[in-house]
Amino acid sequence: MVRAGAFDDVDAAISWHPSSRTAIMSSSCLAMISASFSFEGRSAHASSTPHLGRSALDALELMNVGVQFLREHMPTDARVHYAITDAGGTSPNVVQASAAAAYLVRSPNIEEAIAVYDRVRRIAEGAALMTDTHCSAKFDTATSNVIHNSVLGAVMDRSLQALGPASFDASDQAFAADLAATLPQEDRLRAMRAAGLDPEAPALASAIMPYDPDDRTFFAGSTDVGDVSWIVPTVQCWSACYPIGTVAHSWQWVSAGTSPAAHKGMLLAARTMAATACELFEQPGTLDLARAELKRRRGGRTYTCPIPESIDPPGFVRS
Repeated sequence: MVRAGAFDDVDAAISWHPSSRTAIMSSSCLAMISASFSFEGRSAHASSTPHLGRSALDALELMNVGVQFLREHMPTDARVHYAITDAGGTSPNVVQASAAAAYLVRSPNIEEAIAVYDRVRRIAEGAALMTDTHCSAKFDTATSNVIHNSVLGAVMDRSLQALGPASFDASDQAFAADLAATLPQEDRLRAMRAAGLDPEAPALASAIMPYDPDDRTFFAGSTDVGDVSWIVPTVQCWSACYPIGTVAHSWQWVSAGTSPAAHKGMLLAARTMAATACELFEQPGTLDLARAELKRRRGGRTYTCPIPESIDPPGFVRS
């Protein structure tokens, strides 16, 4: 949508994300590139005619090994994850003619993510060369890192502070406590300390965390809000919807998302977003300051969509 110009005439983007705490997002996130790598070889009987086979699984394993060695020589805050999606079958006496894996590359800025992804792609090509197989890469998606805007962050923080935190009742806390009891306690305590919360505090955090416009940490996730933030001054809030220490996309996360507490958190975020927009309408000069900050933070860099021009959106999006 950013590449197509959908945000070119937008003055500001205001967003939110459910969280285990209530705060204004002041940290950035990791840029991300996702692709799948498929290897095609030649099947053969692994005992009687192995010399006729070309193992796609060998190629995939060599790719994975190559990426492990790459980890020593890439930026320390970059990440590479993978999942084998096709092991070529379940029979060990057949040379596997196909194999595939999904790869996800992350880095604090999109330029580094692209550089690491290019190295991963070349490793895949090298693995195919070593095994006399064919490799094809299918691009999945990509997102840029978020450019924070402290001008809008201050506006949104005022709106959030004026509204106050969500009012969680005893039943909300009881349900959250039951969910929290299923989490590894060591992970939960570590998350609470990292957030500056008392380990003995209720499972649902009700306080509003202080806004730090100078935060230079990185949120380990990735979001397409990042691409919008390169074009339009962007701000985002978090609102507590699930217990501290809940792992994203886990069953506990999903269960919490259907709870009354999550609904209260969502409504708080909606009111905060609306109040932020109202102040911007009433004080349009703030938008000039926000645009100036975006220009300064970009430092002369222009936005380049990390999704190649050759990749079209799915048909249902186009329609």
